[in-house]
Amino acid sequence: MASQYEIEHNVRFAEGRSSGRRVDMASFFSLLNSIVDPSTESADARDQHHNPHATPTPVDTALLYRMLQDQMRTLQVTAPTDDNRNFLERLIVTLDDDIHAPPTTLPGVSQEFLDTVDRVNRKALSKDDDCAICKIPYLEDQWCLVVELPCKGRHRFDLECVGPWLRSKGTCPMCREEMGKKKQVPVVEDDEEEDGDMMYA
Repeated sequence: MASQYEIEHNVRFAEGRSSGRRVDMASFFSLLNSIVDPSTESADARDQHHNPHATPTPVDTALLYRMLQDQMRTLQVTAPTDDNRNFLERLIVTLDDDIHAPPTTLPGVSQEFLDTVDRVNRKALSKDDDCAICKIPYLEDQWCLVVELPCKGRHRFDLECVGPWLRSKGTCPMCREEMGKKKQVPVVEDDEEEDGDMMYA
């Protein structure tokens, strides 16, 4: 399965390309695509969905969260720092609730939202900047694809690392702020409208 970078840049890497600590999430995305609620996706995604009336069952949803949890556990085993190990542990524990009491609908963001998350220019990264999930310095990857989430902390991650979390949980892994929700614009009453019947000479 092609990586997000390969899709966005219309390239195909050799099979032997090293991914460091990143975990192959092809099975996760295959299951996600089979259970995602078509009404939350774009028209193109709905057209590609094989069963437009499908809704996720608790078993499928729990399995999806289990796959994500397994990704975090795999990374935790080789965590290079205690901070990274503890961060991954918090994500793993958070997923326990979703596994034991799966939601009836996935709260994750749509693929359309993920495709529009701000990409970080390689020139804006320093050699010490790394992904909080995999801890690989961004610039070690010749084809890094770093995103900046629209949360208050503007947290950055490798798209391949944060994509599964965002699609299934819909929150920033660091601050847990919800992503993809449209902000309510307050309606401001215009004082002039109240005086609309007044005539001006």
